[in-house]
Amino acid sequence: MIQLFESKFLAPKTHFRRLSVLMAIHNFAEVSQRRIGEIACLSSSMVNNYMKELQKQELITVTGNTNRTCEYHLTTKGRDELLSLLISYSAEIIRLYGEAKEEIVGRLRQIREDGVRRVALFGASSTAEVVSAGISEVQLNVVGIVDSDLKKQGNRFGGLVIQPPEALRDMEVDAVVVTSFGRQEEIHDFIRQFVDPKIRVLKLSNL
Repeated sequence: MIQLFESKFLAPKTHFRRLSVLMAIHNFAEVSQRRIGEIACLSSSMVNNYMKELQKQELITVTGNTNRTCEYHLTTKGRDELLSLLISYSAEIIRLYGEAKEEIVGRLRQIREDGVRRVALFGASSTAEVVSAGISEVQLNVVGIVDSDLKKQGNRFGGLVIQPPEALRDMEVDAVVVTSFGRQEEIHDFIRQFVDPKIRVLKLSNL
């Protein structure tokens, strides 16, 4: 199931809210207007307005007489509208991903110019995927990835097995790159207990 998310930096607009409502109906035929409001982060009155508009535009049909018996269904026109909005949404996400990667690539080039060649990544997160993609473009060699989350350890990430932080002691690297944007100072200090003082610990905010 595709999960839409609210951005801290990009204010949701009508197209996003419309997509959220249509997606909620697509995923849950028996969903209530209250639940749609929770999914789409809309007030009850706004949901009601969207439902009326979608019905008027023949994008949805409604059956049942009460909130308990109501079911919402997308029409063929509604499914086409959902697909169109979803394609536009995905295109924007991909563009934002590309811009984020380019910013990280620029910062990674700087550390390569400083003589770093072999790195380990700390944190098997979505951010790590962007960092990993950027690293491949600047010809840095990722020799390992570690994470303190026991549930992630032993899984594969980018062709490497996720290892516990203690594994850093045996990795021959020039630097450890912290892929998380949160708690960077805390993670930096945590990593220091596993690596030689000559090995650099690089935070994304400092790249």
